[in-house]
Amino acid sequence: MTDTVAAAPLFDCRKAFAEELIALATADERVVVVCNDSVGSSNLVKFRELFPDRLINVGIAEQDLVGVAAGLANGGLLPFVSAAAPFLTGRALEQIKADVAYSHARVVLCGQSPGMAYGELGPTHHSIEDLSWIRAVADLPVIVPADPAETRAAIRWAAAHDGPSFLRIGRFAVPAVHPDDITFQPGRSRQLTEGDDVTVIAVGTMVSRAVDAAARLRDEGIALRVINMASIEPLDEAAVLRAASETRGVITVEEATVTGGLGAAVAGLLSQQRPTRMRILGVPRTFAPTGSTEFLLTHFGLTADGIAAAARQLAGDGPR
Repeated sequence: MTDTVAAAPLFDCRKAFAEELIALATADERVVVVCNDSVGSSNLVKFRELFPDRLINVGIAEQDLVGVAAGLANGGLLPFVSAAAPFLTGRALEQIKADVAYSHARVVLCGQSPGMAYGELGPTHHSIEDLSWIRAVADLPVIVPADPAETRAAIRWAAAHDGPSFLRIGRFAVPAVHPDDITFQPGRSRQLTEGDDVTVIAVGTMVSRAVDAAARLRDEGIALRVINMASIEPLDEAAVLRAASETRGVITVEEATVTGGLGAAVAGLLSQQRPTRMRILGVPRTFAPTGSTEFLLTHFGLTADGIAAAARQLAGDGPR
């Protein structure tokens, strides 16, 4: 953890998820939750106490989890699916594709504890492939909130959205980077710092680290533009193209494998419309080792120091 980030208060996005879900359920009796024996890890204990008949625990059966949710949606309810991200996306991908996305079921898929949040449990519990898998499914918005305020806003948007959505809910605590009253709009990014030297496009847990890197580089005379691209699909193409035109290069950073997530989305756009220098930071195509989350993020350079090093390299590569 960097000094700047460590000095700020930290917040659990799962707590924001649970509180917002209770608020939605209080206002709308159609809201139900379907989980896979994950009441505790999803922070759903209070929800179960308040709405015992509106929490369906299917046990460790993720295909059933998504299929049941699709059936509830077809029956006029508004189901939120809450499950550990590696199992929701890995075990139930066919159901996500066919029962939810292809069928345009109004289901909110919530992948809990993604990335390497389950560090010590090893590669079976690391959810670093989820963005690549889910982004490949048609008609499914893919949302990665950066802090509790954005988590709440994204949940409210998903509840009102006429169709399916996938939200990645972070496990380890992060600092706030947005005011409490923000709204969420798919396909719209947020620029958090000004800069015309290099752009960093980040998602989720990496956003605050990118902001920290920008603060460090400012003292070195490098102006780093930080964009929070919470909506990976649809992508804010205008912001990406503008960054490529106005800065020396673009860095993407995500707590995920680099094969098909944010970096691939940005690179695919820029290679066809505005080629520029790029660095894609994430986990290479490998199984991440076992260790604490902080150890793993440091191991793969997913820190403020790692982001700053990539920015220095691009800033020194020559004129725009």
